[in-house]
Amino acid sequence: MSDTETTSPHTPGAPHPRRWPILGLLGLAQLMLILDITVVAIALPHMGTELDLDRAALTWVVSGYALTFGSLMLLGGRAADLFGTKRVVLAGLTLFTAASLAAGLATGAPLLLAARIAQGAGAALLSPAALSVVVRLFDGDERNRALGIWSALGGGGAALGVLLGGLITAGPGWAWVFFVNVPVGLIVLVALARILPRLPRAASGSLDVPGAALVAAATGALIYALIRAGDHGWINALTLALFTFAAAAYTAFAAWQRRTAAPLMNLGLLGRRPVAAGIFVIAVATALMVGVFFLGSFYLQNHQGHGALLTGVLFLPVALLTMAAATAAGRVIGRLGARSLAAVALLIAAAGFLVPVLWPGTTAMVAGVSVAAAGLGALFVVASATALGSVAPHEAGVASGIVSTFHEFGASAGAAAVSSAAAAGIAGHTGTQATSGFDDAFLVATGVAAVSALVAMWLIPSRNE
Repeated sequence: MSDTETTSPHTPGAPHPRRWPILGLLGLAQLMLILDITVVAIALPHMGTELDLDRAALTWVVSGYALTFGSLMLLGGRAADLFGTKRVVLAGLTLFTAASLAAGLATGAPLLLAARIAQGAGAALLSPAALSVVVRLFDGDERNRALGIWSALGGGGAALGVLLGGLITAGPGWAWVFFVNVPVGLIVLVALARILPRLPRAASGSLDVPGAALVAAATGALIYALIRAGDHGWINALTLALFTFAAAAYTAFAAWQRRTAAPLMNLGLLGRRPVAAGIFVIAVATALMVGVFFLGSFYLQNHQGHGALLTGVLFLPVALLTMAAATAAGRVIGRLGARSLAAVALLIAAAGFLVPVLWPGTTAMVAGVSVAAAGLGALFVVASATALGSVAPHEAGVASGIVSTFHEFGASAGAAAVSSAAAAGIAGHTGTQATSGFDDAFLVATGVAAVSALVAMWLIPSRNE
């Protein structure tokens, strides 16, 4: 492959003749990245038993992937602009597929966690580059249709992930939640290498590696502090030191972004109220959603004694209601306004999370979390509409990258927070101690949703502002 990317051989200005097959292949690749959070959540108790993983290690299996994915996503998008989308798509897919094989072969925590981090790095290269290809290959109404399909992969991936996680874990075993990525990844890789066009590079300059390192270190310290608090308390000296380091590293990142010639993140966008509101909503929604999948997997399998397959089936209504609520929210947000819809959705989520505390048991847990999921599904629409609705066309790509980054940060923080809140239940305790741990976690989710409703009413601009 030459150093200079060339355009694909088709009539200039005409739609690319293979744009829909390309969308299908890129969509399948993106679906794998989304699946790798929820499909793994169902398999976690079995991983913990077979590999002798403690609660912290199990939490990092989810948070490590989401953290790396989110920390490096903006860097991946910049790499696609600099080096060409085809190169970065293929490099990211290759790394993700190889890391999936390593994760399935893991015999202990070190290799498993290293493989999950490598998966996150591959996803961070692949996802923004793939979306860039979609945006550049489609135009007009076709672009809207293509982006609608792309957005639907989020809810679809969650729904498919919980069911596949149960089927695979109950069948060939937990390792196959990773092994299944290998043949799919190789097939998509070979196909994309043949038909993906070499689009012109979109930018020149350099990668902001120091910025990426700072934000990754800050978020890693924050997640480690959240996980550690479950065993050692929130005012433990090292826990407080980690929180302090995270704050200092985030401050250093902000200062560096103002100085460097090629910043990783446009901090000016963060100062705009709609963008800040959208980021807040997406982080809270994702944290609560992933936290519930993580918590529910242990609640249903370890505490209620259900198998992996039944757990996956029980979670299916949760994922389906998330998609249905997102679809409905897209239709009514214009009439209700983002502020009112966000507040109502968060209060619905808070009420749903409270149900398992008031009425313990499998039925109440599934019903309550399903209600909460309906609220969370609407929040994803609110976040995108709020953050992206007021940016200029040339800022849409950067704003989308920022929203996607905080989506992954929310996922890693959510898993860490509920892991600490439910430490006794996840660590394998039984009886009153375990019940109390799960109740504490659901109460934390209730409180976060309720407080966030108040913040949303203050932060999200009204339609007249």
